[in-house]
Amino acid sequence: MARTVAVASQKGGVGKTTTVASLGAALAELGQRVLLVDLDPQACLTFSLGIDPEDLSVSLHDVLGGERRVHEVLVRTPDGVDLVPATIDLAQSEATLLLRGNREHALDDALGDVRARYDWILLDCPPTLGILTVNALTAADEVMVPLQCETLAHRGVGQLVETVRDVTRATNPRLRISGILPTLYDGRTAHARAVLADIQERYDVPVLDPPIARSVRFAEAPAIGRSALSTASTLRGVEAYRIHARRMVEESSS
Repeated sequence: MARTVAVASQKGGVGKTTTVASLGAALAELGQRVLLVDLDPQACLTFSLGIDPEDLSVSLHDVLGGERRVHEVLVRTPDGVDLVPATIDLAQSEATLLLRGNREHALDDALGDVRARYDWILLDCPPTLGILTVNALTAADEVMVPLQCETLAHRGVGQLVETVRDVTRATNPRLRISGILPTLYDGRTAHARAVLADIQERYDVPVLDPPIARSVRFAEAPAIGRSALSTASTLRGVEAYRIHARRMVEESSS
């Protein structure tokens, strides 16, 4: 059965989508069967992997609404991973889910059809702690928290950690935080080093090493519709994602 990882942060611009795309591609390089799920109505992951959301007739919105099953909306990407794409219609799904009973389990129930087909399912959460993120946390085995190494970026981490604890108590007792992943990291600055040290001291969760070094190449990759593993294979940050992918596989098999 697939191991399901939610990549979540309530702050935008910290590298959630980059992390999902890069880890997914790195796991695929290792021969793993990978499914990515775009839970953000902005559909940044979908666009980043070369798919125009406006060209889609079906998406995760239809799955959460019960009109389609996951395997009916899957898209194969050039990076060797499957994708459940998003469209702006997900904003409507968010409102609809709030009116449903058992609403926190909609995604978990839907993924039940395909979990046996994959080794990993990575969930790209929207930058909120709303019902779509709660669905992701309910469906996940673990949460990875990308965190930009700047002072303002980690103010909401405590709230996310508390939300994870609430979900663990209410809907998903198996959920755990696998770690905080420092992103957009520039080790040349004293500020970045100080924030990273503060993270390690402040939160009772692991800080994943190595950090992901800041590079404009991560921002350029979506314009080509590929992950940075395809467009900048030797980049230091890309190699860091490969290290994290190898760790995930080793931990999963141990």
